Amino acid sequence: MNYDRILIRYGELSTKGRNRSKFIEKLANSIRGTLHEFPNVSIRSTRDRTYVILNGEDGRQIIERLKGVFGIQSFSPVIKTSKDIEEMKAAVLDLFKKVYKEGQTFKITTKRADKTYFMETNELNHVFGSHILQNVPNLTVNVKQPDINMQIEIRPEAAYISCETIQGAGGLPAGSSGKAMLMLSGGIDSPVAGFVSMKRGLQLEGVHFYSPPFTSERAKQKVIDLSAKLASFSGHFRLHIVPFTEIQQLIHKQVPENYTMTTTRRLMLRITDRIRERQEALAIVTGESLGQVASQTLESMFAINDVTNTPILRPLIMMDKSDIVEIAQSIDTHDISIRPFEDCCTIFVPASPKTKPKRDKVIHYESYIDFEPYIQKAVANIETIDIKPQENKIDAFDELF
Repeated sequence: MNYDRILIRYGELSTKGRNRSKFIEKLANSIRGTLHEFPNVSIRSTRDRTYVILNGEDGRQIIERLKGVFGIQSFSPVIKTSKDIEEMKAAVLDLFKKVYKEGQTFKITTKRADKTYFMETNELNHVFGSHILQNVPNLTVNVKQPDINMQIEIRPEAAYISCETIQGAGGLPAGSSGKAMLMLSGGIDSPVAGFVSMKRGLQLEGVHFYSPPFTSERAKQKVIDLSAKLASFSGHFRLHIVPFTEIQQLIHKQVPENYTMTTTRRLMLRITDRIRERQEALAIVTGESLGQVASQTLESMFAINDVTNTPILRPLIMMDKSDIVEIAQSIDTHDISIRPFEDCCTIFVPASPKTKPKRDKVIHYESYIDFEPYIQKAVANIETIDIKPQENKIDAFDELF
């Protein structure tokens, strides 16, 4: 008997009271998006659990996809049986023999969610433990640190048997905290900012500024690949690619060199805010970390923020670069981010950018240029791409699916 479904346990969303059903629905939608390549999979949600029913699909690949879905505390591949004690005993022994290696220890953990069941938890532990000991020679029980923990959960509708609990991503389901726009460069920081924001339930759409011929198609592809990594956490990611060459050339022609970076960031923020309004989002997320570069001093942020009243979320603001790199490596974006293809933020960096720009000065310099027609043109010519998750690696569950 092999695993035929995956039992998903809720994390923080289990505390959401009357809104719990909405969070569970968001989680189910994230799972569907993440598993879009498996058409036979079905998803059933209850107040306490969600079940991914495999219907013959490859459970190994599905397990890998589920590891990145926010809102999942943990999950287990399981076998569903009736609550008939003999059927459960047979299923427990069959599963145990498939995973057991000589010399390993075990214990039984029974959860009786159906309080009307005729046997109590301790009795069930004894029945199943004795059955395994009688049928597997030279086996030892270890209740504190067993090699195999056979888990039997008896619920009103059925019994569920498993021997593994896999840690989920935690956090809140995608979209449960609202929608925001992520300013996504090709660097290390902004994908990490996206990941951290998504873990708190934000649904994100990316905005990337593209300046051909100064930036290459490979730089654009790098951002698309980063977006695919982010899509693996929510099931879907929409990327808006903004043509920015004309605006950047105008800035560098009309604005004093040491203020070009400040004006560039202000124009990017204005354009992102237009897209945010059109997409009905409520905030903008950036990958800024305080003091990391010239545009990320408090003075720079103050001057740049002046162009909008929209909330600017900076989840990395107090993080060290080493901490950001560690997260980037853990979510598999780091190696993509360090590909040697420059984005428009790096190719036009002035030799001596102003680290403490004055808001009044930058407004004065910009007053000589009517940027509005250029902003409208850029927004009108955005390329929008809907991106699905990339294929992930799989674990060795060959004999159990």
